[in-house]
Amino acid sequence: MSEAGADGPCLGLSGSATSRSVRNRIVALAVVFAVAGGSVALGAGGRGYAWHLTPTGSTAGLRGLSAVSADVAWASGSLGTVLRTIDRGTTWQSVPPPGTSALQFRDIEAFDAQNAVILSIGTGTDSRVYVTSDGGQSWTQTFTNDDSNAFYDCMTFFDRKRGLALSDPVDGRFRIIATEDGGHSWRVVQADMPAALPGEFAFAASGQCIVSTGGKHAWFATGGGAEARVFRSDDHGETWEVSSTPIRSGPSAGIFALAFRDPRHGIAVGGDFATPTVAQDALALTADGGVSWQLVADAPNEYRSGAHWITGREAVVVGPTGSDVSLDQGRSWQRFDDGSFDTVDCANPRACWASGTQGRVAYLVRSR
Repeated sequence: MSEAGADGPCLGLSGSATSRSVRNRIVALAVVFAVAGGSVALGAGGRGYAWHLTPTGSTAGLRGLSAVSADVAWASGSLGTVLRTIDRGTTWQSVPPPGTSALQFRDIEAFDAQNAVILSIGTGTDSRVYVTSDGGQSWTQTFTNDDSNAFYDCMTFFDRKRGLALSDPVDGRFRIIATEDGGHSWRVVQADMPAALPGEFAFAASGQCIVSTGGKHAWFATGGGAEARVFRSDDHGETWEVSSTPIRSGPSAGIFALAFRDPRHGIAVGGDFATPTVAQDALALTADGGVSWQLVADAPNEYRSGAHWITGREAVVVGPTGSDVSLDQGRSWQRFDDGSFDTVDCANPRACWASGTQGRVAYLVRSR
């Protein structure tokens, strides 16, 4: 499918450049979902959750999101879109790099109201990184993919300086690039990387296919092949180990997002974007840093593409058919909104944001 006008989850495939060209890496969702949503009371004490929509003035698909605080957030996506708010979404500034309207900025990592890094996806030179230090008034292009077999899906930062970006397999192995200066320069990591499975790739659906903690631990998730797997590193991405998960995998299915609240406890969530209203075996938990994963019986049975921890006990997942919250470390889940979102990010328990199709951005409201 042509990239023009498409805003579905991006599929990566190991294999030849020819196979990449055929599907052009961008797949559109076949169903348009309603955007109305409401809150419900959950759990003991009647705590309620709701998304408060903000007027972005954009119609772009916003799959990149970075929450800085309750007032400051950045979002990015299709049509070269980059947005920034510093007043809790009352107003949004359009601050993209010039001449990038053909790019899809599927991931953004912001450190404050002035400093941010964005990643565009695609084969060859469509995969790029830009950096700003003045709130998006100017940008510096700091990485351009020069390998036609590489396709960068997502990125993560351990802190303001050290970060990683993930490409689908090149010559049978996933590729990692790293920065030690806040995204101003990048190097291909000669990583000790397990081999990819036939057809295995990562999903550029929410900027959460690779994640990290504030220390040196990183994880990335896959699908597309016979198994949905999680790769893990405890040395800033220099060496990797991999574990299979019980989450279902297939040509359009697997793990779309990871979220870790500490180096041991994490959530993997996904499904099949081709059948978004039905997704069995699509959410799993780990308590040993990603070595082993267990399915959650009381989990959303629909496709979810974004996940984040609100607190050490509370977590939220989002997708095109709704949002769900857990109050017990991911063991059980309840729907609280029916609107469409693709990704979610929390700077702290009072600063959770979600974004998605048609320029939708909202912040989470909690009440008792």
